[in-house]
Amino acid sequence: MSNIIEVKGMSKSFDHIMAVDTLDLSVKCGDIFGLLGPNAAGKSTTIRLLSGIITMDAGQVDIMGFDLNTQMDEVKARIGYVAQFFALYPELTVAENLDFYSDIYAKVSTKAKAQLLQEYGLAHVANQRAGNLSGGYKRRLSIACAMAHDPDLIFLDEPTAGIDPVTRKELWEQFYALAAKGKTLFVTTHYMEEAERCNTLAFIHHGKLVAQGAPSVMVSSFQDYRVYTTPVRHDAALHQVLMDVQGVQVLNQFGESLRIITSQSMEVDTLKSELHAFFGVDTEVLLVAPTIEDVFIALTHEEQS
Repeated sequence: MSNIIEVKGMSKSFDHIMAVDTLDLSVKCGDIFGLLGPNAAGKSTTIRLLSGIITMDAGQVDIMGFDLNTQMDEVKARIGYVAQFFALYPELTVAENLDFYSDIYAKVSTKAKAQLLQEYGLAHVANQRAGNLSGGYKRRLSIACAMAHDPDLIFLDEPTAGIDPVTRKELWEQFYALAAKGKTLFVTTHYMEEAERCNTLAFIHHGKLVAQGAPSVMVSSFQDYRVYTTPVRHDAALHQVLMDVQGVQVLNQFGESLRIITSQSMEVDTLKSELHAFFGVDTEVLLVAPTIEDVFIALTHEEQS
């Protein structure tokens, strides 16, 4: 089985608002698959649909060879799910939460549970109430509980949201370790640096699939655009001038540097001329290689237009 997830035409609406719109996805076994999108793009709805928490309005989903519409129990027994927000029992201790979630699926040995606490850095807080843990430790506990029955597929809904960079790095090291053991991880995120950590990406916007592929392939196939950078601070008037230039698609300010995403036909002299007219002096403009963020904002901007 090369693909652990196959999604065809999956749709879901709430109060006549389409949250997921005829979505097609393929996820390879052993991949870290990233579903990337802005807030309200449909990421959490997608992951809740695939994990069987809510049911789809239309579409076909096969997970590990099982039809999600008719064999949901078989699917749920083989997956792990980590919610975006802490969903365990705050009044129970770390160890008690792990005991509870272990017993839901199957009898997990004391040795296996102790190993999970050790792997996720929770052994020294095993007797603390879960509600008193920091955000990072709560996330670790959520992942440990999701892994208690040793699932082959783990869904992680924005697993590092609100987590400090050091803890985020440590969690991603755990994700890589799981993938090295043959597990498949389906991760939703809106962090661009996390997108680059994934084996395969899918961009979603307004519930629709915008693009899918390996990050390097998505960047290298970004042929219809050019990306320029110029060392200027944010200036609303300048932004308006540049957005009125035919061929300029998106502006993205990074501190004292402005990235300008344009159509393929845009020449550097055109931008230099506009900047000279605005500032009265020559301003450096460089053609640069696109990043995954450039690709994402250009494609989602195009989808909005």
